[in-house]
Amino acid sequence: MKRNLLALALIGTLANVAAAHAQETHNPAHAQPPPTTLDGVVVVAVAPVMATTFVTDPKLPRQPVPASDGADYLKTIPGFATLRSGGTNGDPVLRGMFGSRINLMTNDGAMSGACPSRMDNALSYIAPETYDRLVVIKGPQTVLWGGGASAGTVRFEREVPYFNEPGVQASGSLLAGSRNRNDQVLDISAGTPRGYARVSANRSEADDYHDGNGDVVPSTWKKWNADAAIGWTPDADTVLEASAGIGDAQARYAGRGMDGAQFRRDSFGLRFEKKNMGGVLDAVVANLYQNDVDHVMDNYSLRSPDPTGSMPMPRASNVAHRTRGGRMAGTWQAGNWEVTAGIDQRGSRHSRRSGPGRGAYLALPWTVDAKFDAWGVFAESHWHMTDKHHLMSGLRVDRAQARDLRLSTGGMMPMPNPTAGMEREETLPSGFVRYEYDMGGRWGGYVGIGHTERMPDYWELFSPTQGPVGTANAFAGVQPERTTQLDIGVQYKGSKVDAWASLYEGRVQDFILFDYMQGPMGKSTRARNVDAAIRGGEAGIDWRPAEGWKLSGVLSHAWGEVRDSSTPLPQMPPLEARFSSSREQGKWTWGTLLRVVGSQSRVSTTQGNVVGRDLGRSAGFAVFSLNGGYRFNDQLQLTAGIDNLFDRAYSEHLNLGGNSAFGYPAEPVRINEPGRTAWVKLNLRY
Repeated sequence: MKRNLLALALIGTLANVAAAHAQETHNPAHAQPPPTTLDGVVVVAVAPVMATTFVTDPKLPRQPVPASDGADYLKTIPGFATLRSGGTNGDPVLRGMFGSRINLMTNDGAMSGACPSRMDNALSYIAPETYDRLVVIKGPQTVLWGGGASAGTVRFEREVPYFNEPGVQASGSLLAGSRNRNDQVLDISAGTPRGYARVSANRSEADDYHDGNGDVVPSTWKKWNADAAIGWTPDADTVLEASAGIGDAQARYAGRGMDGAQFRRDSFGLRFEKKNMGGVLDAVVANLYQNDVDHVMDNYSLRSPDPTGSMPMPRASNVAHRTRGGRMAGTWQAGNWEVTAGIDQRGSRHSRRSGPGRGAYLALPWTVDAKFDAWGVFAESHWHMTDKHHLMSGLRVDRAQARDLRLSTGGMMPMPNPTAGMEREETLPSGFVRYEYDMGGRWGGYVGIGHTERMPDYWELFSPTQGPVGTANAFAGVQPERTTQLDIGVQYKGSKVDAWASLYEGRVQDFILFDYMQGPMGKSTRARNVDAAIRGGEAGIDWRPAEGWKLSGVLSHAWGEVRDSSTPLPQMPPLEARFSSSREQGKWTWGTLLRVVGSQSRVSTTQGNVVGRDLGRSAGFAVFSLNGGYRFNDQLQLTAGIDNLFDRAYSEHLNLGGNSAFGYPAEPVRINEPGRTAWVKLNLRY
């Protein structure tokens, strides 16, 4: 409570300082951000800006208030869900697809978690509010950012802070809320026309939350990140930038047998951009990056070992994942054509060590168990047939390699690894073609078909206990996925009504499925390939019945089936709708959000993915929330909200189930979501 009072005091102080500053005559050296509009006060849902593409500002307040991780920010984009295990670091799911089917990029660099069960998925290491833009491209409708992105591509981007004359740019926020939630974010840049320096940092923490029944759910987290960049800008269209970043965290998980005692991140990057060159070759971009994660899991830092469980004594596991890569691309323009082509590379190395005892792992040597390498070449074109008719297309080929460096497999009773030292290589083509009609006009539409092939990732090759029947293990037997998908969409932009809809239907050959089995030696998992059919879509509408008013609705649905057996594809989120209203009157705004989620009866309780399996049918629920805000000026806004106003007790369908160490029953029971949650947030841009 004291921390909340301190944060509120800081908010009040900053509000007074900024309000006084705004009254002064001030001509900053940089361009001011556009005035905040009603649509940007509190984000409850995001509409597409282009065919299959969604863009949002991660610095804006959101409702429900997100945890300080990337997955919670994505939930405001229709089609996204999260596989829940506690208060933070859920695993993102897009249109029912999971894991590396979603291509994640930060500043055009790739990052991977290290835990074999994805306790630390890549979004666990991302502080979204320190980025300037979040871009999502749904489906296999681009080849520019890596292969295998059958569900979509997610990019967190930082813009180049160019200065016309010496000056300073700054943004930041303070947030205080229930369960001692308090966040601080600062992003500051200083520079001249010849160069700049930028520092971004955040800190976030929260205690265990109470669900709608008043029960405590283990969910404590503490996180911090800091990133710095220095850039040379000889002109407005050229930049050479070097960057570095670090971060760490702790997180307690109601749905796991261990907690995250360390989430160490070390990042390095170098990028070059030259744009508006004026000739046929119009732009050149290149970047290099290295991202290291060092993750510690244990059962004693944030809990006490469970004497009746499978780990009655203190135990820890330390895993690390280094990802290095780079990309170079050029853009050519001639007549009605634009073509972007280039090459990219990505390599990663996974290592681990573990042992019983508190901190005993620190004395053990690291063992490298897996290496991955991939090279890709790509070309994507845009043909402006007329002002309204456009044709986009792209081709890509990746050469991927995986190496199994494990000498043994298994847990408490390791066995010799039959694929020790084995290498696998795959050639993976991808491509798409899409027609668009006047997506910037009153009526617009698109239809596109894409195909992508995906190398099985670390979690699909190394985490399962077994591989397909008749193979030595998953590394030897699991084949690449091949997805072919049709995407169509329409949109309407009127004076009072905007509406959009997107639909997809696809077939996934050799879809990688996990079977969960119970045998005489205990629980085990098998990874195998099946043929799957998927379809679904999202739709939204905004109605402005009067000046200052907006009523909105968003609907999303995903469906999947295993074609071999005509059984439901597991881990599919249920039908979901969001209805919101907002009102702007002078400097004041207010809004409501009603989230309605249907029941899910299409389940396969013995199947799932590397994180977990279907826990059975789930009930539907509805949650109502309120928000309001006050705009002091274009630079300073204060917002507040109450999530789950009526303190409903409910749980998400995608769920790990509570762990017995916290008193949950042995038969999995879904973890409930937070009950009534109040928050207040101050955003400042200077």
